[in-house]
Amino acid sequence: MREMTHYEKDLSEWLKDPDNAAEYLTASIEEGDKDTMLLALRRIAQAQGGMALVAEKAQVPRESLYRALSLRGNPALSNLLAILHGMGLKMTIQPEKRVAAA
Repeated sequence: MREMTHYEKDLSEWLKDPDNAAEYLTASIEEGDKDTMLLALRRIAQAQGGMALVAEKAQVPRESLYRALSLRGNPALSNLLAILHGMGLKMTIQPEKRVAAA
């Protein structure tokens, strides 16, 4: 396995804090790209003790977690909610920001 860069080490340390992880994941979701969100979830999982620990906390098989967060992953809503719970996070819904009519 390759050694982490300084950026990756700093990011991993920063993502250990649930508030930072939530902010990071929210920003990735706002990008509107599934792959960006899955990458963020993988990075958060690694920072918070690794895939095995997150899978255990989420009560999903480790292999299922790897598949769900892989480049080709497409986690079901129930799995996504369990994964978020395993990371100490939750999903919330907000209205999209709209530009007021002039």
